[in-house]
Amino acid sequence: MARASTTTDVFNAIAELHRRRILSYLKGGEKSVSDIVGAMGLSQPQISKHLRVLRDVGLVSSRTAGQQRYYSLDAENLKPVALWIRDFEQFWNESFDKLEIYLSSLHNRNEE
Repeated sequence: MARASTTTDVFNAIAELHRRRILSYLKGGEKSVSDIVGAMGLSQPQISKHLRVLRDVGLVSSRTAGQQRYYSLDAENLKPVALWIRDFEQFWNESFDKLEIYLSSLHNRNEE
């Protein structure tokens, strides 16, 4: 089965490190492309490609003012990711509880 295009799937789009870094940077508010380029340390064409993917999946929106393009985060479209991760919360909580019990038993044995 072919992998879904990063331009149509939020999960694939955020799988790339630089796109996650861009999303994190945009949490601070709207930024120009030149601001993003400066903060990410990538070339303008690289940033533009990442921003296009993020825009195509609805994770960022853009507006133009003069010759500048500004991007802002649209976190609402991260909801499917948050819901998917939430499914694992109980698993991790139970795993950590089991680990705590195990470590406590080791600690108690060492004190005897």
